[in-house]
Parts: sequence; C-alpha cells; structure tokens
Amino acid sequence: MRILFIADIFGAPGRRIVEQRLPGLRDELALDLVVANGENAADGVGITSRIGKRLLSVGVDAITLGNHAHRQREVYPYLNTEPRIIRPANLPAASPGRGETVVRAADGTKVTVINLLGRMHLEPAVSPFEAAPALVEAAQLRTPVVLVDFHAEVTSEKVAMGRLLDGSATAVIGTHTHIQTNDATLLPGGTAYLTDAGMTGPHDSVIGVRTDVILARFTSGLPSRFEPAEGDVRIEGAVIECGSDGRATSIETFRLRESES
Repeated sequence: MRILFIADIFGAPGRRIVEQRLPGLRDELALDLVVANGENAADGVGITSRIGKRLLSVGVDAITLGNHAHRQREVYPYLNTEPRIIRPANLPAASPGRGETVVRAADGTKVTVINLLGRMHLEPAVSPFEAAPALVEAAQLRTPVVLVDFHAEVTSEKVAMGRLLDGSATAVIGTHTHIQTNDATLLPGGTAYLTDAGMTGPHDSVIGVRTDVILARFTSGLPSRFEPAEGDVRIEGAVIECGSDGRATSIETFRLRESES
C-alpha cells in the first residue's frame, strides 16, 4: 500500500495547490490513501466545513487537525458528523469531533488514522504518551494499518513518540512546525517515522505568514494580524509504503512546487 501524507495545508495557497494537483498525483504516484493535515487551512487558523468538504472532494481520504482544531466555531457540527475529519484524541472528550477514524484505502485495506497533540506549549487535556499506546493497541484490533499524526512543537517529544509506538503503529508523522525535516526513517520495529512533514502552502514566508508582518511583530513587539503569504507554493509531506501486515517498508519525504509539471 502507498500512502501520501500531506503536511499542514496553509491558507488559500495551500488549498489551491492540493485542489489542483492531488487528483493527478493519486494516479502518478499510484496512491492507495491520502491523509492531509488541515490545521491551518482557513487562513492559517483551523478549518471550516466548506474547506473540509472541498479537500475531501478532490481526493483526500482523511483530514487531521491540531491545536487550532476548534478556532472556527462554524466547524463544530461538521466535526461531530463527518467521520473523515479528526481532531487530537487527547483534547477534552467533550470537545467537538473525534480523535481517530477508520478509512478504506483504494486496495480495500482498512486504515486507522489517529491524531494526537504534543504537551509542550500546546496544553492537551491528557498526555499524548499516556493516550497513544492504548489508542494504537485498540486500533490494531480493527485494522492492520495504523497512521499517527503527532501534532507537536518539540522535536524530542516527536522522536520519543516514534520510539514509543515503534512496532505497533505503521507510521508516526510529525506536524505543526512547518519545516520539513531530513530524518525520514524506518525504525527497528517496522514503523515509518518523520519528525515533521513540512508545510503545504507559501514558502516565501515565515512558516506561511507574510514575512513583513512577522518581521514587524518581532522588531516592534506589537501584535499584528497574521496574513498568509503567496509565493513559492509547494506541497510537502511524505510517501509511506507498507505491507498487508501493517509493517512499513519505506518512507520518503515529498515536495512538489506549484510551478513544476
């Protein structure tokens, strides 16, 4: 099975390149499943029901979120009724949405997708290290393939989560920092791991936001409204291959510029 994980989709530029390129990529890369992080799809903060529906309509099979999952109040009913979009499982249980979903890949294999939020600077209700083992163990009883999106700020947390779930999860993919790391690897137990998948959106920016806005904020110390940039738009992420037993066989980082054919 071949899975494309699309890194954090940022604003209109990120949505545009996914809508334009994903249908062709599914055939070009012989993809069986596409999972995308939509945490920043609505102008950099959260997602709306309209955006979620559009992403699903162009070939995304499951959407994960993160610390901005509930920033757009309009999306709350959608999170409760659309099973293919999930928020971190370790947010309060009473918050809108669910923390995991089961989707069927193109080859018919069932896949569990789990979303978790890191502890440092993000303040989940439950430690991801407490929640993750039980979630993955239960998922293994339902599906052979288990993919975890760990939305976390700190590199050490992500590396530790990969080690914790090595041999049980098919893949542990880090999101949130918007900088693609160079450590895609197969861990000893057969889990594909990447510290951060990067960002799908404008890279002529400061992690998606207009450079002038961020520089003014840093140099003046005054608050400013973040605005998505526009230049050098890319899809970033990772392509994971795994067998029918759920063990990963390869992982490679992925990058495609909007201007590339």
